[in-house]
Amino acid sequence: MEEMEKIEKLLINVDMVNGFVKEGAMADPYIKHIIPEHIKLMKQIQGEKEAIAIIKDTHKENCREFNRYPAHCIEGTQEAELVEELQPFEKDAFVYQKNSTSTLYAPNFLEDVSKMTNLKEVIIVGCCTDICVLNIAIPLQNYFDQKDRDIPITVPKNAVETYDAPNHKREEYNEIAFKLMAQAGINLVENVERN
Repeated sequence: MEEMEKIEKLLINVDMVNGFVKEGAMADPYIKHIIPEHIKLMKQIQGEKEAIAIIKDTHKENCREFNRYPAHCIEGTQEAELVEELQPFEKDAFVYQKNSTSTLYAPNFLEDVSKMTNLKEVIIVGCCTDICVLNIAIPLQNYFDQKDRDIPITVPKNAVETYDAPNHKREEYNEIAFKLMAQAGINLVENVERN
């Protein structure tokens, strides 16, 4: 990976941790189906000598978010660890732990993005489409607008997913998230075809 000011492309991988994909109160194993697309994109970005940011939901035992969601991804547990399939990419990536649904407030995230002065493209993948993906895509678009930085943000639909639950229908919430992101200027594509 090049020095921060030389980075032109940033792939942000959001919350592909065990606690959302494999085990625990918030996990939906269906989300696993997007992992192969993540591996493909991460290999491509690495091959281009560009940057990957890995976001890991990581909470203290009594965090405020647990007033709204069941306890999940507690620091030091397996739930807060990246899924095994993506762990080989972690050593060469920027890694951020977040205690809210928005990566924007993760320690050092915005500071690092501000140092990427040559950034020309951001791709966001991960889960959950309507919560943590939405809550990085739109705020990051707002941040770029505030700074007058013309950096397109792309979300490939085949590399994001959300969970299914009695009051949370997967297809409906994916579509709602896609509509809100499109309205905010996020570039939604079926998949990312790279050279």
